[in-house]
Amino acid sequence: MFKTIEENSSSNYSDIDIDVLTKSASRVIAPLWPIDIFATRNPWMGLEGQPFEQVARWLKAIRDVEIYPSISLIRAAQKRNEINLDFLEMALQRWLDLQCLDLPRDVAEQFCRSALEMDELPPVLLREPKLQRIAQKLGGLKFQNAEESLLKPLSMYVEQQGGERLAHTLDFHMIKWCKLFLDEYQAGWSMPNREKGFYSAWRKLIEHDPALNRKQRKQLEGWPQDATAALKKALVEFEIPQSKIQDYFEAHLLALPGWAGMMLWRSQQCDEESSLLTEYLAVRISMEWVLLTPYLPVPKKETDHEESLIPLIAAWFYWGDMTMDDWSQLSSAQQIEYLTLSYHFDEMVRRKLWLEAWEQTYADDLRKKIIPVKTEDKKEEKTLAQFVFCIDVRSEPFRRALERSGPFKTYGMAGFFGVPIETCELGSKRPHPSLPVIYKPVLRINEYSSALESKEYQQRRNVIHSIGHTFKSMKQNVFASLFLPELTGPWLSLQMLTRSFVPRGIGRMLTQVKEAWLRKPQTNLSLDHERNPNIELPVGFSDEEKVQYARQALKMMGITNDFAPLVVICGHSSHSTNNPYAAALECGACGGASGGFNARVLASLLNLPKVRETLKNEGITIPDETVFVAAEHITTLDELRWLYVPELSEAAQKAFYHIQNVLPQVNHDVTAERVKQLPTLRSNYKKTKNEVQRFAEDWSEVRPEWGLARNASFIIGQRDLTKGCNLEGRAFLHNYDWQKDEDGDILANIIAGPGTVSQWINLQYYASTVAPHFYGSGNKAIQTVTSGLGVMQGNVSDLLSGLPWQSVMKSDNEAYHAPLRLLIVIQAPQKYVKRLLDRDPIFCQKVKNGWVNLAVVDPKEGWQNWS
Repeated sequence: MFKTIEENSSSNYSDIDIDVLTKSASRVIAPLWPIDIFATRNPWMGLEGQPFEQVARWLKAIRDVEIYPSISLIRAAQKRNEINLDFLEMALQRWLDLQCLDLPRDVAEQFCRSALEMDELPPVLLREPKLQRIAQKLGGLKFQNAEESLLKPLSMYVEQQGGERLAHTLDFHMIKWCKLFLDEYQAGWSMPNREKGFYSAWRKLIEHDPALNRKQRKQLEGWPQDATAALKKALVEFEIPQSKIQDYFEAHLLALPGWAGMMLWRSQQCDEESSLLTEYLAVRISMEWVLLTPYLPVPKKETDHEESLIPLIAAWFYWGDMTMDDWSQLSSAQQIEYLTLSYHFDEMVRRKLWLEAWEQTYADDLRKKIIPVKTEDKKEEKTLAQFVFCIDVRSEPFRRALERSGPFKTYGMAGFFGVPIETCELGSKRPHPSLPVIYKPVLRINEYSSALESKEYQQRRNVIHSIGHTFKSMKQNVFASLFLPELTGPWLSLQMLTRSFVPRGIGRMLTQVKEAWLRKPQTNLSLDHERNPNIELPVGFSDEEKVQYARQALKMMGITNDFAPLVVICGHSSHSTNNPYAAALECGACGGASGGFNARVLASLLNLPKVRETLKNEGITIPDETVFVAAEHITTLDELRWLYVPELSEAAQKAFYHIQNVLPQVNHDVTAERVKQLPTLRSNYKKTKNEVQRFAEDWSEVRPEWGLARNASFIIGQRDLTKGCNLEGRAFLHNYDWQKDEDGDILANIIAGPGTVSQWINLQYYASTVAPHFYGSGNKAIQTVTSGLGVMQGNVSDLLSGLPWQSVMKSDNEAYHAPLRLLIVIQAPQKYVKRLLDRDPIFCQKVKNGWVNLAVVDPKEGWQNWS
């Protein structure tokens, strides 16, 4: 499946390009970023050329992974009235219309409706002797089994046929070697020869591995020193047909998609490691050869077609209200037609229809909320301040509360605010990208202060870092670790007790002590262009770039006229303690970077007189009284913190005071709404502010906030479309005015950038909910941070690539996140959307193949479903 390499007729593999095959096979996994720069990702980003249902069937056949919502999730949603059964019936009718069945429509409908109840076939019925005899008579009848055409790793066939657990053992070995090679800082001793590559380092050590017996180590003595040669040799030994090599690679990559995903990410970071994924496959398949040699050749188990017919026949007795006698009255041709229907209307189709009805119910509810009801026009107050928030779903409740509190307008755009930078904060020795991971920074912005203040601040930071580094070094030292517990035990015990019983108080105290010690000075930003030969990227903006990024940001946020006296650019950040997934609660797109720095950069650019003068000449006039400031929305605490407030005009000062007065009430309203959704020991809190502060500081808290859970839609349009609507923190909101986008470039950029990122976030949450064992990261309370890269469950597991159980589940038995594919709503004439689909084949493919849903709010015709 998913082949792009044509079958080669050569009798050997000498002319096969292994690297090309590996790259093509890598589409079945997704790059995995280290957890400290965690970025939500679409685990199926390479498979969107195939319909969603086709990928679902393939994953079920190759790895027994279900990516449609489970029956329990569906029933829970139905119980919460999130699925309108009328939409389920409509989905069923659409499905039946596509079938070519030679049996009465009413019979097919009755059977399908009963099957949609999702009751399992009784085991007693499946063991009925008469049923088995009927199946024997039809033994010559065969329905295609998807699993039969797949080539799984040969180690899995041995295990499935009751042999040794070779697939499990192979995974154990690979996890060990991956941990050693990829380790960033946890291991006391590094893996030798890592600089020569994964395969070379493994090849030099494997012959001394005590986990292999002497015979196995002996087998590897003459094994090729080159990764590509080793792969070809193993494939020859396994007699893998050339047409199936890519399939075989895909199956092995899916065995440990986390570790393989990390190898893929590393291979994309620098040219020196570009063949790392090929080396990974060479190590894995070489290890498989060592383990499999006693079992070669490995026979594939034949499918029992009579056994596979039993549930198809039983379905008619259980859901079709047929008796054995009724069945016997059917002709052979009729029996085949009946079995064809029960074969095609399998559980995956049933779950698919339920999901479509669930999604359509949400879309219909959203339509009713946002399609405005015409009322008498009310005279609006003069806008005091305009706020530009990230499109993050957590901004929606805050924006709603803020708009209720005064004459304010809010806008939404991607939270890096169109400034493609890497940032180097004061005291930091290395910069970090501050933009979505799908982009690359094009320049650097440094934060700086006076030479004396910077030096003193750096010295104070070094003291803190030295304490941590010394403690870690002592833990890893053989002798120092013997007496370290006696030295640190009392202090760590005291910290544990205070952190456990008074987390809010001790957390605030430690923060205050740290800030008092560090005393970070006032800083400036290196906005002016300078070239440093020691830095790859240019530092600062040229004069043309200052105007370019300022203009672009104003157009993307939709503010090119009618400026308020105060414009607040709001990034967002999060705060939690003892949380491996802290970066996941920051920007879901930017690898754990908060948007505050970018907000400060953009606000500073828009306050520059030269920038304003050039923009005025282009038709964008910013009044002299308008001042841009920067703030940060702390999502865990529902607070707005000021980052950059320059000298304000009289009108801007008045707006600033007004904002300061209403922020406590906004904080209270948003907190009260959000805390009720968190599963806690008590259902009501008198002081919700205290509780959210405790969530942020409590190191035992597994759910400091819900993050982006329950995200379901991405609305691209003017704020008037959604203003006043309670969207329940489920919608990404991006401002867009189609009347200012005649050529369609703004809409195209929104879909290509924020639209892609929103879809990645949506499918990461979706996958972590429907297949937590494969795409999630298990229970946060028992996660093990490994190699400084990510988390495992226990000592040995895949490098877990998705979200923790607690990020998507309300309890062990109840989901909080609703696994719906993203609904993209565009407010524009239909011809604009058609133009977009014609120009953007990637987006068109996503819509066509069911990876996103699409609706249009046409100014004349209203809401139109396009999916």
